Amino acid sequence: MRCPFCRGEESKVVESRGSEDGDRVRRRRECSACEKRFTTYETIESMPISVIKKDGSREFFERKKVLDGILKACQKRPVPLSKLDETAKNIEFKIQNTLEREVETSLIGEMAMLALKEIDEVSYVRFASVYKQFKDVKEFFGEL
Repeated sequence: MRCPFCRGEESKVVESRGSEDGDRVRRRRECSACEKRFTTYETIESMPISVIKKDGSREFFERKKVLDGILKACQKRPVPLSKLDETAKNIEFKIQNTLEREVETSLIGEMAMLALKEIDEVSYVRFASVYKQFKDVKEFFGEL
């Protein structure tokens, strides 16, 4: 790691600590040449995941899109945003751990529905009604 002050290549770690979300490690370093201190962050490098959409097109997975869908379902419901953010992170974590580089949107939708069923039943029904595209009231009541 090069020193941002003198561009020296030698430094030592003075202090390390994990971040609040557990996704990064914060390290305080001291340059061996100029003795100034600076901070670095270490994260796990993840492989990009492609999402196969219903029409067959592909795009990169974005946790923000999962969170946006969950947020819409939970709109005006007493569900804390932190719980929804945690849910989106868990879905991303599960997808990363499948070791598949391509996943279908149906898998992501099913994971979101299962999570919402545990969090808030009304939000679950809202999400399911959009995700499953009910054609009539019978299908809707069948899901209820």
